[in-house]
Amino acid sequence: MTLSNAELYRLKSDARRGLLENDLILQRFFVRYGDQLNAEDGKVLARLLALDDNDLMDLLIGRRESVEALQDCVKTDVFERLMSKLKEK
Repeated sequence: MTLSNAELYRLKSDARRGLLENDLILQRFFVRYGDQLNAEDGKVLARLLALDDNDLMDLLIGRRESVEALQDCVKTDVFERLMSKLKEK
């Protein structure tokens, strides 16, 4: 089941970041995949968006594979699929 409009709006609002690079990556992601996100995707994405800007940027550009705050979900298929989509050019 895809996310409701309200849930998607909340994620998009949380995606507005202090670093322009994060904003651009996240905006591109939502344009491409926003209407395909399901509840599991939304939970993992919300946890990603709760990270500080520098940790999020490190993950998005591949400087780091994981951060301590996400240790319990890094090895999940949902996380790996979302990160793959976020890193697409």
